[in-house]
Amino acid sequence: MREQHTSPFVGLDIGTSAIRCVVGMPDHNDNSQLAIIGHGIVRNAGMRKGVITHLEDVASAIDQAIRKAEQVAGVSIDHATVNVNGAHVSGINSRGVVAISSANKEITESDRERVEEAATIIKLPPNREIIQIFAKNYRIDGQDNIKDPVGMQGIRLEVDTHIITALLSNLKNLDLVMQRANVRPKRYTVSSLGAAEAVLTRQQKEAGTLLLDIGAGTTNILVVEDDEIQHIGVLPIGSNLLTHDLAICLKTDLDIAEKVKIEHAKLGSKAKGGTVNVNINKKTHSFDAEEVTAISEARVDELFELVDKELKKIKRSQKLPGGVVIVGGMARLPGIAELARDKLQLAARIGKIHKLNGLIDSVADPSYATAVGLMMLDMMLPSSNSAHQGPSTTQNVFGALGGIWGKFKRN
Repeated sequence: MREQHTSPFVGLDIGTSAIRCVVGMPDHNDNSQLAIIGHGIVRNAGMRKGVITHLEDVASAIDQAIRKAEQVAGVSIDHATVNVNGAHVSGINSRGVVAISSANKEITESDRERVEEAATIIKLPPNREIIQIFAKNYRIDGQDNIKDPVGMQGIRLEVDTHIITALLSNLKNLDLVMQRANVRPKRYTVSSLGAAEAVLTRQQKEAGTLLLDIGAGTTNILVVEDDEIQHIGVLPIGSNLLTHDLAICLKTDLDIAEKVKIEHAKLGSKAKGGTVNVNINKKTHSFDAEEVTAISEARVDELFELVDKELKKIKRSQKLPGGVVIVGGMARLPGIAELARDKLQLAARIGKIHKLNGLIDSVADPSYATAVGLMMLDMMLPSSNSAHQGPSTTQNVFGALGGIWGKFKRN
């Protein structure tokens, strides 16, 4: 490996079907720009619906993905910002209240930290742990919608937060696979926050936007409005279920159904009639294109119905001016944005990763959005050496221009 003068920024997306590692560094021609210098992807057979089921398989896949990224980048990797995935991840709203005790009643950084800490004093089952906290807005002596209370005067400070929790057993298993892969998790965060960092514009964050990260085993949901996280959730449904439906309805093997999905599944106006053919082991398999379309649309319809239920919970159904931005492997399905627009009654588009320097073409596919975003968060957030002690405060999480305050569980 070449000599390193600056530690690389590393994003590690531990997905149900694949592990993706993206490495970045400040561009040597312009330190204000970030350059992609390495990437690696390896198939993952040790997870189901975002949850680890075989420790050794996942640890081996992480190690291989990192080794591939090291070879491309020419740097050594010993840490990464890592995603937490699976339907066990859930969000709840909470409020914190503190009194301002200083003589001049000026609100300090310490007061803000105290009120955010107060919001975490909630009853949780013993098997759950807080991994992230987002402060949505502050309130001083009844005055609402304050984004930054530091320096203001007041007696009573309140904060409304959105708290993300996960099953402790799954977090422990994630720790174990990282240890076995000899990589230090610099911090954990939810998949959708990484993806949002990689693809959403400031205008979309302010207007109100739904981000959908549709992977093989899960669909990660993030709603951002007024530059604040309003809702985060994970659905245990992804593109693997479409493969299973195709295998059942077409009466064929899973490997054939997967190839049909990748090569011929299309939705809406992108669909075509006739016959589709796939070749596996020098044998041709033929299927009716309209049947493939009908199966695909039925499964994706079901997914969007579940997404709309999530939006109804927070009273945002059909009420997000920024529309829907879709990333993840399933974003490659032709016509999915069109179907999302029809089912969710919102503008819809496929997410494009922000312009970066370096090997950006290699990670331009929407399936890399989470890994790229995790790498960007690895750059923006300071490191911590604290061990498994819950979330701590970090400013300016949601992009260099964002106004969101987040708290990240770190190791």
